[in-house]
Amino acid sequence: MPLFAATIALSALLLFLVQPIIAKQILPWFGGSAGVWSVCMVFFQSTLLAGYAYAHLVVRRLQPRNQFRLHVALLLGSIALLPIIANPALKPVGGHDAASAILLVLLATIGLPYFLLSSTGPLLQAWIAHRFAARSVYRMFALSNLGSLLGLVAFPFVVEPLLGSRGQALAWSLCYLVFVAGCGWAAWQCRHGAAGMAPAGADNAAAPGNDPGLGGTAATWLGLSALGVVLLLAATNQLLQNVASAPFLWVLPLALYLLSFVIVFEGRGGRGWYSPRWGVPAALLAALLMAAGLSASNGVLDVSLAVPLYCLGLFVTCLFCHGELAARKPASAELTRYYLMISIGGALGGVFVGLVAPRIFHSLYELPLALVFVALASLLAVLGRRGLSRRWSLGLALGACAAAGAIAWADWRYISFLDHDLILMQRNFYGTLRVREVDDSGTRLRRLLHGVILHGEQPTGGPDRTKPGSYYTPTSGVGLAIARAQQAKPSARFGVVGLGVGTLAAYGRARDSVRFYELDRDVVEIANSRFTYLQATPARVEVVLGDARLSLEDELALGQPQRFDVLAVDAFSSDSIPVHLITRQAIEIYERHLAQDGLIAVHISNRFLDLQPVLANIAVATGLSARLIDDEITDANSNASSSEWVLIARNRRALESGSIGERAESLREQSDVGVWTDGYNNLLRVMKTSPLQALGRLISSLRDGND
Repeated sequence: MPLFAATIALSALLLFLVQPIIAKQILPWFGGSAGVWSVCMVFFQSTLLAGYAYAHLVVRRLQPRNQFRLHVALLLGSIALLPIIANPALKPVGGHDAASAILLVLLATIGLPYFLLSSTGPLLQAWIAHRFAARSVYRMFALSNLGSLLGLVAFPFVVEPLLGSRGQALAWSLCYLVFVAGCGWAAWQCRHGAAGMAPAGADNAAAPGNDPGLGGTAATWLGLSALGVVLLLAATNQLLQNVASAPFLWVLPLALYLLSFVIVFEGRGGRGWYSPRWGVPAALLAALLMAAGLSASNGVLDVSLAVPLYCLGLFVTCLFCHGELAARKPASAELTRYYLMISIGGALGGVFVGLVAPRIFHSLYELPLALVFVALASLLAVLGRRGLSRRWSLGLALGACAAAGAIAWADWRYISFLDHDLILMQRNFYGTLRVREVDDSGTRLRRLLHGVILHGEQPTGGPDRTKPGSYYTPTSGVGLAIARAQQAKPSARFGVVGLGVGTLAAYGRARDSVRFYELDRDVVEIANSRFTYLQATPARVEVVLGDARLSLEDELALGQPQRFDVLAVDAFSSDSIPVHLITRQAIEIYERHLAQDGLIAVHISNRFLDLQPVLANIAVATGLSARLIDDEITDANSNASSSEWVLIARNRRALESGSIGERAESLREQSDVGVWTDGYNNLLRVMKTSPLQALGRLISSLRDGND
């Protein structure tokens, strides 16, 4: 029995440890988008479903000896795919469909190993149910989820700090070999007792006498599982849109999701710790707070509030979903069918959030919708439930009805906020784009927002319509860098990573050229159709579609360095930053595209992340010089915003003379941040606000946001 337990735990650990490992490998290939993780989750859930279906069919259709032979043969074949390092030949080219490309990369890199890891848990549990009939096999399910949880927690706290991406893949591959050996040994042990075992198809033992409302049908298993996954991915999307698409923020919600399984399937002799008496009201309260948080502070929730709110809310609502799921678990004869339906529900939830929702919704409506379903499921869970007094049932039912109404109202306020002053709203793989017109200190402004983050604005009329404003004024770091280049040359060449609304094109003269690199084709269309900077400039404008770093790498590979006098990197003012654009390797690529006396200008204005020490450490490591230009705007009536730009040069004299030298400040170094590379980066080290402050500020923020 210990051998089986260890193998199940190891398979689960590897199953979930590989998720952030492979996702982090391919994240830079797809622009560092939050959508990468959602599509990865679709693959993981779908392959998990395939593994569970395989286990179900094998147990029901094959004789035990053939079960062992088939599974061991597949395990041995999967070794040929090691180590799990994504093939660079699979990098996307141009504007190809990102979701399909991600699924292809994952299938080619970890498809068979992930499929076999997915199937091993239910398959070994079925073997255990036959060989150790007196044991509670559902405790193995709890053990499996505990192993998964350990795998996830190990990544941000052990694996990521100690190993680069290649080292992570190699270490995982070695552990997979240990798993193959353990699984083979477990099959060999069961083989000796196979004579007394038979395919499970004829064993239709009834589920325990437990009818907790909602029914104990396969449809209920599927629905509760799907709701849990929708909550997981929708809450994760909210975090990734508001902070960053980073492994830590992938892992934390998923770890809490798994912990909820452990709690409801383990403890009290295998009966779990869940009870509807506390689970239903707790889920309703959590759903209500999450719904209120969506519209609090005008939809821009501070990271110190967003992280605990969405994570704790997710945990409590998943305790409800999975607790109700555990209350409906069948007898061991139906074990693989039960797991199969859970997996189908999870896959459907993942497909809905990762693939369907971006195509049918104009914004992130999945979480508001899921919260309403939590309230409705709570109501159904208490109606007619055995073991609850009529008084308890009535009280919980009334509470569920009231909560459903309150959640729907909060959701309506959130959607109304998104629609306010709206000209255009559309959504794609990279997120939600909105164009709004607002009055700001007497000036009518048209703004582009990605989620809730401003990505550029332009006055709709008047003398300032064609002038650079916002973070890009002549007194900003990038404004000073461009002025320096134009004073030195009659025809200057500028590169810009991140198009926004095209504000920097306003600096262009007749003989200048401005080359933009933009990931999202919808941003290009909006900048051309809803704003006028690109059409109004006399400079020659080029727009390169695709991930900026990949495009710049390709140009170097073709022997086409762009020789920019200024290369502006404007990708970090959003809360969800593409980390792969601010690593040592990225800065080295930018430097190779500079003219002899060129400058890199990096925009680091950010509400939550302090990127100064990141660039300071990279500059030291690469032998470059870097200075900060902090542009404080005090005129409230100005079409300008305070900004922080870091200017980087090969020669420090370029940063010590003229108007730049008068304004430049030394960067703040921080040794514990380290040198960010493609293999190592740590967002936790550069957060401006500690999440520990959140609990004391949560209620007041929600109250202020709803005043």
